[in-house]
Amino acid sequence: MLSCIFCILQCYMISVSSSCREVDWFSLGGVIFLLMFAPLIVYYFVMSCDQYQCALTGPVLDLYSGKTQLSDIWDRTPLITWKAVYIYAAWVSFQVFLYMLLPDICHKFIPGYVGGVQEGARTPAGVVNKYQINGLQAWIITHIVWFANAYYLHWFSPTIIIDNWIPLLWCTNVLGYSVSTFALIKAYLFPTNAKDCKFTGNFLYDYMMGIEFNPRIGKWFDFKLFFNGRPGIVAWTLINLSYAAKQQELYGQVTNSMILVNILQAIYVVDFFWNEAWYLKTIDICHDHFGWYLGWGDCVWLPFLYTLQGLYLVYNPVQLSTTNAVGVLLLGLIGYYIFRMTNHQKDLFRRTNGNCVIWGKKPKYIECSYTSADGKRHNSKLMISGFWGVARHFNYTGDLMGSLSYCLACGFDHLLPYFYIIYMTILLVHRCIRDEHRCSSKYGKDWKLYTDAVPYRLLPGVF
Repeated sequence: MLSCIFCILQCYMISVSSSCREVDWFSLGGVIFLLMFAPLIVYYFVMSCDQYQCALTGPVLDLYSGKTQLSDIWDRTPLITWKAVYIYAAWVSFQVFLYMLLPDICHKFIPGYVGGVQEGARTPAGVVNKYQINGLQAWIITHIVWFANAYYLHWFSPTIIIDNWIPLLWCTNVLGYSVSTFALIKAYLFPTNAKDCKFTGNFLYDYMMGIEFNPRIGKWFDFKLFFNGRPGIVAWTLINLSYAAKQQELYGQVTNSMILVNILQAIYVVDFFWNEAWYLKTIDICHDHFGWYLGWGDCVWLPFLYTLQGLYLVYNPVQLSTTNAVGVLLLGLIGYYIFRMTNHQKDLFRRTNGNCVIWGKKPKYIECSYTSADGKRHNSKLMISGFWGVARHFNYTGDLMGSLSYCLACGFDHLLPYFYIIYMTILLVHRCIRDEHRCSSKYGKDWKLYTDAVPYRLLPGVF
């Protein structure tokens, strides 16, 4: 329940951040709640696995019955260690090296991949930033090193991440809070672009939601792009591989459910880096400012809560029947196909201005017009063909199908693995509503024509 409240408040805070500069009392209360309880939520999930075999109700029931006290739970929690500090410092330094000092070469020999120097969207102040897109290259090099170590070099154990999981949690918190605090100070003293700063006058709100739009150090080190992808998402697949190695160590085998989680989530991660240039045009880069929400969230929330399925399977190995395993795999693959093809259709439609073929036909669309902030009138097209004629956010539907497949791989004995689908459902449903509110304000009566043509948001006939 607490995690659901967090999701709702998080969504609300994003919408407030993107729409106004004044902070009401509810927003301030939400900020205080998130700053206080989001770290505790992450700790609670990880601690529940470490001490209660991933039973979320275990700590609460023990505390309620008097079997244990908060001090006992804390005393059993591993603290930060120098080994974890060295591991995490080496990890972040390696990712900085790959990001800053190795320009992308993958786009030169991988057909269809867009890498190298790319332009982002225009900021509110009119700035068009350039980015060094080399995330796929960083992911490939990182995993080559990982497998080379596991099979030939033997510098460290493949279980190194799970063996130091809670000490690493403290290290990621140190970095998350440090980079968020630095971003706040930087916005006041030496902003990258003063015109793209947003000051509300409320310290806690500015700290959480961010002041600078695109904080940078030098020409290329962009805080948003680096922290969103490199320390967390590159690590995502390594974390899952470490979980699989721990299963092998503990039980002498890797279950098919663990293999499914590794494969399905790896598809999502590789897709993210394959489309990193496309990511520059998404809400995270185009609308959000960089503060604690992104800084701490990317360092802590993402790697520790997005990988809960694999962590659960370390403590509760599940061997699915062949039928169930195939069903989970198909759900994940179909969800990914819908997610990727829906986004591809929109990208193709935009790049060709509608002069393309989708599902064997020239796409249908609704002509729209809107007035920009400078008073100029612009024309736009909203596609109502292909997947975009099925539902207005059918890409989110595919994303949710993939998210559900990760959870179903874990069986039904505990609630913890299903946190991800609960979180993503709340997040994406709210994003649907937020996007449509912005589009309704932007397009006016033309938006009504569009919603009449495509009446459902996610599930045809349902929602």
